[in-house]
Amino acid sequence: MKSLERYRSPSDLPARIAIFPLRGAIVMPRTTLPLQVFEPRYLAMVDDTLRGDRLIGIIQPTGDGGTTGSPSERSAPLQTIGTAARLIAHQEQPDGRVLITLYGICRFDVVGEVKTDAPYRSLEISCDRFGQDLVATTGDDGVARAPLLAVLRRFLSARNLGADWAAIEKSDNEELVNGLAIAGPFAPSEKQALLETMTVAERARMLIALAEIDLAGGATKPGPRLQ
Repeated sequence: MKSLERYRSPSDLPARIAIFPLRGAIVMPRTTLPLQVFEPRYLAMVDDTLRGDRLIGIIQPTGDGGTTGSPSERSAPLQTIGTAARLIAHQEQPDGRVLITLYGICRFDVVGEVKTDAPYRSLEISCDRFGQDLVATTGDDGVARAPLLAVLRRFLSARNLGADWAAIEKSDNEELVNGLAIAGPFAPSEKQALLETMTVAERARMLIALAEIDLAGGATKPGPRLQ
């Protein structure tokens, strides 16, 4: 995608970014995150983003996020690490909602809050620590793929979850690990821990550990098909 080739180093990312704080939502580099936008403040953000650089910061609040998962208070505390993502698709709905797809570019450290008159929040950020995010498959050569797939099968079976195993087998290590981190039925704190791991290999080890901890609990939990 030509529009994504511009991001080659942390300096190619803005120092300020509009954010969508959303509990339980993370996006990793080169993965997509579909969202439906319905709150007026975020509809305004989508409009502004489409007129600008098309970048939105996805970050989790540290609290429960209220009824929508996104806290209404502008002072609500946030995690210190999020991801800059590009808005690559949007579709307006007759009921006023907008369906968007975000594509993860690079993680960032929060530097501070930016005061604006906009109804949504913006942050001052730094991507300097995550430059490796801009290079595909960096850090994935140490992924223990066989143990990861083995525990994934047991984990999904225990939760009565299905999976597209043909697609999983064809995926490279980075795509597999980051896709599981985003789509897996993990708690928000666990997803944040996965986001903050520096390499794909470290993230894979954490996925194995989280799945084994869940399996050790012995609970059978129903769930949807994992794509």
